[in-house]
Amino acid sequence: MNVNIHESWKNLLVDEFNKPYFETLTAFVRSEYMHHTCYPPGKQIFSSFNHCHFDDVKIVIIGQDPYHGAGQANGLCFSVNDGIAHPPSLINIFKEIESDLNIQYPKSGNLERWAKQGVLLLNATLTVRAHEAGSHQKKGWETFTDAVIKNISIHKEDVVFLLWGGFAKQKAKLIDSNKHNIFTSGHPSPLSANRGYWFGNKHFSKTNSYLSDKGYAPINW
Repeated sequence: MNVNIHESWKNLLVDEFNKPYFETLTAFVRSEYMHHTCYPPGKQIFSSFNHCHFDDVKIVIIGQDPYHGAGQANGLCFSVNDGIAHPPSLINIFKEIESDLNIQYPKSGNLERWAKQGVLLLNATLTVRAHEAGSHQKKGWETFTDAVIKNISIHKEDVVFLLWGGFAKQKAKLIDSNKHNIFTSGHPSPLSANRGYWFGNKHFSKTNSYLSDKGYAPINW
């Protein structure tokens, strides 16, 4: 696994790359990609960091692991490549944006446009074996991405963390809520959304209001 990650993150995370767990993780990922079909493509494993540099981070959205269907995952949580059908959770995200901000539902599910505005779209696990959800969990990725969250909390101020669903909410303990703003809600998956835990959270307008209050440009969702 080549750690092709932007310099702004490399400088921050150099200690992680030198730890024994990361060496073990690297060997595991290399073997998986050699012997199985895995996602996202190897060059896109660290896409979330390359499209959103550390200095630019204004918002962090935390997902669990990449989509495991062909052509879907592009290294950004909840995002799919151009021309790929929108998965159910992404559909519900766009529906909430539509009702919250009166923005037309987009054709493309590629969220690079968010990342370039300072939205870190971070999966807790950065790789997955094809058609096997969660197959690369508990191999070391969570240790790495927890370190990412902690470093953002320590070294930045006024970041908005959007924690959707039980898994993401557990990350709140890594974040200094005196320095940052945490919004939580149910997960956008149909199971949660259809029970009333997602729609109407207005996280997108609330985030933009917070950014504006702090003197930052709002996100064009």
